[in-house]
Amino acid sequence: MSTLPLPLPVILLLSGSLRAASSNETVLRTARAAAPAHVRTVLYEGLADLPHFNPDDDAEPLPGPVAGLRAAIAEAAAVLICTPEYAGTLPGSFKNLLDWTVGGTEICDKPVAWVNAAAPGRGEGAEATLRTVLGYTGADIRDEACARIPVDRRTVAADGTITDEAVRTRLARILTLLADAGRGPSA
Repeated sequence: MSTLPLPLPVILLLSGSLRAASSNETVLRTARAAAPAHVRTVLYEGLADLPHFNPDDDAEPLPGPVAGLRAAIAEAAAVLICTPEYAGTLPGSFKNLLDWTVGGTEICDKPVAWVNAAAPGRGEGAEATLRTVLGYTGADIRDEACARIPVDRRTVAADGTITDEAVRTRLARILTLLADAGRGPSA
């Protein structure tokens, strides 16, 4: 009797930055490049397309970009976030994304972690806000997969990924932790 291979767990990568050359995008591009063979990553690219959150619009039929966001979350085994901090908290556009997840159940009990790419001594406000908002959504915050990985611009290659092998190994380990958590207790 042959067994079919299990599908690869999908880790949804969410950037909190709209800047294409941001440190957060660099971290997530590097995570994609360093992903172990047993993990598939999907980079969500619809942040700029989301409408402003309005509870009156949080009903079927959902606005198209919101339905796409929720579908991407639902299809993922886990979520990895990398977001900047603005004025001591999350950028408004990313908080808007998270607001659209509160009314759905897609992220509830889903393993979630974040990477803080800020320089030492910065980014704690964004982390605290993430923890608070994700708590409201019922996300399963995986502290063992949360990390601080400041981006040294001298180690960023022309393709926008970090060349430092220690960073790449650490990101691969984070993805493995999330994939294992997304598979459940039998993993």
